[in-house]
Amino acid sequence: MANMNTLTTTLNNGMTVPLIGLGTYVLTPDEAEFSVKTALQSGARLIDTANVYMNERGVGRGLAAPGVARDEVVLGTKLWPSEYPYQETRRAIDATLRRLGVDYLDYLLLHQQYGDYMGAYEAMEDAVDAGKVRAIGLSNFNVERFTEVADQARIKPAIHQIETHPFYQQGELEALGARFGTVVESWFPLGGTANNADLFQNDVLQGIAAKHGKTVAQVVLRWHVQKGFIAIPGSKSAEHIAEDLAITDFALDADEMARIADLDGALPRFFTMSEEEQERNFLAFAPDFDAQH
Repeated sequence: MANMNTLTTTLNNGMTVPLIGLGTYVLTPDEAEFSVKTALQSGARLIDTANVYMNERGVGRGLAAPGVARDEVVLGTKLWPSEYPYQETRRAIDATLRRLGVDYLDYLLLHQQYGDYMGAYEAMEDAVDAGKVRAIGLSNFNVERFTEVADQARIKPAIHQIETHPFYQQGELEALGARFGTVVESWFPLGGTANNADLFQNDVLQGIAAKHGKTVAQVVLRWHVQKGFIAIPGSKSAEHIAEDLAITDFALDADEMARIADLDGALPRFFTMSEEEQERNFLAFAPDFDAQH
């Protein structure tokens, strides 16, 4: 359940998570280190990365910078399908902890819905039992495969990280997650850096932003958190990181939320390939995750 006073939400395991944080997709290790340090100094307390981003060591260095204790930060990462068989997942979790330089993860997700995701999910459940992970979940699963995992899981998914923004609102997955107490975590919450010009130039969003004296990005992020979604915008700009976090001093009214809801065009910005193409490409991609600096 989301708390708008603190901009936090409570996961289905009782864990409290900020509704706004930092994503690190496409950041180099050095950029990730800078962005994590900057975000923490600016008040962020949620950091998201992934094995396949190849920047976990940089994220770990940023997290270890003086000033913020580890237990004050919610840290999450994601496992790639090449690591999904049960025994491989167990080893991958330990390797992930080493790369990040931490003793535990606050949440761990399966990054894609391909390969032996049921075996991988079981290994994540065991990692929760072992105290290596606090919460587990999924990323980019469709309705059928999310339901398969959630129905069989001993520990229900706490988070489902999916592409979500005003032009692609994913209402069916939001409703499905609610059945299991699963919170949506929004990647590409601003439509993606290379594709967000039309979002930022939208008349409805610009009008709402002008009314509140805020930027369109701040309005969109406020929309996410008022829906109870966790938003993880990514940036390597200190100015943009500070801007993204500055959404606590205003609120959208019911009419504004409804007008933004009306913008949904079911238009993904990232997953434009068919699921068959995704499966072929993602299963064939098996990088050496330790080959990062």
